[in-house]
Amino acid sequence: MAKTRVLLADDHTLFRTGIRTLITAESDMEVVAEAGNGGEAVERADETRPDLVLMDIGMPGLSSFEATRQIRKTRPETRVLFLTMYDDEDYLVEGMEVGASGYVLKDSPAPQLVAAMRDVMRGGSYLSPRMLSQLVDDFRTRIKSATRTPRFATLTTREREVLKMLAEGKSVKEIACDLNLSVKTVEAHKFNLMRKLDIHNKAQLVQYAIQKKIIKLPNVN
Repeated sequence: MAKTRVLLADDHTLFRTGIRTLITAESDMEVVAEAGNGGEAVERADETRPDLVLMDIGMPGLSSFEATRQIRKTRPETRVLFLTMYDDEDYLVEGMEVGASGYVLKDSPAPQLVAAMRDVMRGGSYLSPRMLSQLVDDFRTRIKSATRTPRFATLTTREREVLKMLAEGKSVKEIACDLNLSVKTVEAHKFNLMRKLDIHNKAQLVQYAIQKKIIKLPNVN
């Protein structure tokens, strides 16, 4: 069975030596080249055509993200696995955007890195458990926040009517006449709905109404 050909890209020689030793001990993997910066990683990938690149983040010169983008553009069959000390969601997102298949933290146990490499080579994706946990926690926080403030759901039927009519361009006086209410009552409804929706002017109100499909954009011929 052919071995997985690996390119190591990291600016720390001792770290590369340790990873090379780890990979060499695996019967189905071999290190075919090393690089100390992003530009060198692109060159070595062109020369050696690796199956997998272990890419550090924060190397000097060409950024690791741009290096990954170039490698994936030239050789889309080559997988890239970020191996980094940064447990940063922005780096993770950027890495996925440029075509990486995984994100492993450098303090991960050795078997975890080997498992990640095999998962990626089987066509899967891999995230270090700590990064995955951060993403799940962030998602839960957003869900809870959304549950606590279901803004449109807090509007009364009358407030929704007033919202629609305001967004359609009617004045408070016109709305009062149409709904057979006092101007003072309509003003109160307007104040309440804008407070609940955290809206501060007419333009925001119209934008919100269009977004929620309460009103439709006029057809432009």
